[in-house]
Order: sequence, then C-alpha cells, then structure tokens
Amino acid sequence: MGHGSSVPPAPPAAPGALRQRVAGLVREVVKFGAVGGAGVLVNLLVFNLVRHSTDLQVVRASIVATIVAIVFNYLGFRYFTYRDRDKSRRTKEMSLFLLFSVVGLVIENGVLFTATYGFGWDSPLQSNIFKFLGIGLGTLFRFWSYRSWVFRALPSRDAVARAESFLEHESPTAAPAPGRSR
Repeated sequence: MGHGSSVPPAPPAAPGALRQRVAGLVREVVKFGAVGGAGVLVNLLVFNLVRHSTDLQVVRASIVATIVAIVFNYLGFRYFTYRDRDKSRRTKEMSLFLLFSVVGLVIENGVLFTATYGFGWDSPLQSNIFKFLGIGLGTLFRFWSYRSWVFRALPSRDAVARAESFLEHESPTAAPAPGRSR
C-alpha cells in the first residue's frame, strides 16, 4: 500500500504455517488414497465379476464397475475424507461430484476402449492392466476436481478472524471493540 493508507499490514505468517498446510495436504492425500484404494478394489472386483459372469463387452463391464465405485467413493469421500468440509450445498456438491465422476469415467474407460478396440489388447490380463492404468489417470483428475470444486474447504478460523478484524477496523460505523478507543 502507499503512504497514508489506513489499512494495517497483514500479520506475518505463523512460523509453522507452511508446515501445517503441507501436513494438512498429506493427511488429505492419505485419506483420499484410503477411500480411493478401496474404490479401486471395488472397481476391479466388480469389473472382473461382471466381465466373467455376464456376456457384457469389456468396456460396458468396466462402465458398470466404475459406476458402482463412484457411489462407493462418494460415500467414503463425503463421510470420511471430506467430512469437515462445507455441507451447506449438498445438491450442488452431488451434481458437481457426478459431473466430474463422469469425466473421470470417460478418461478411465477411454484408456480401456483404446487398448481393447484400437490395439486389440483384450486378454483378461491386458484388460485389467489398462483398466488399472485408466483408473490411475482418472484418479489424478478426480483428486484435483473433487478438492477444488466439489468438497470445498471452509475458511479457517484465522482467516475469518482476520477478515472480521479488518472489517471492524475499516468500518466507520462500527462500535469500538471493548477496551479500545477510536
């Protein structure tokens, strides 16, 4: 800010703030990985069960398995990984989750489709390898989109307190805080 500014400078970041953010991200990745890992198992188990017990083509069996895993993952993410996140807009959350899950489904099954119909790699082992590779690529997209758009973080208490302090300081009609004079 320039000279004569009445806005106080932002307080310096706490010494461990970066460490706390990294630790929080690590916890989030571990929780996402736990739910996602269980979802991968559900996806692969359903895929192989449907593929070997029905006459569905490989990509259709994969789509069925992906849909089952999407439902499983939503429950795990909402009630475990992101249980502390904003819950005020559940309809919007579910709509965005489904939208990004469908994009992930296309990524995941696009890899399998390309391997199966583009290259003719259709043995059970090849199908599982490309299904797993597709899950991995889809997971990278899903992690970014879910944490950025679906399960939005609530503002931290420190950020809220700084904003309230700033507004209190800047508001010409605000009553002075107890113990403070203007």
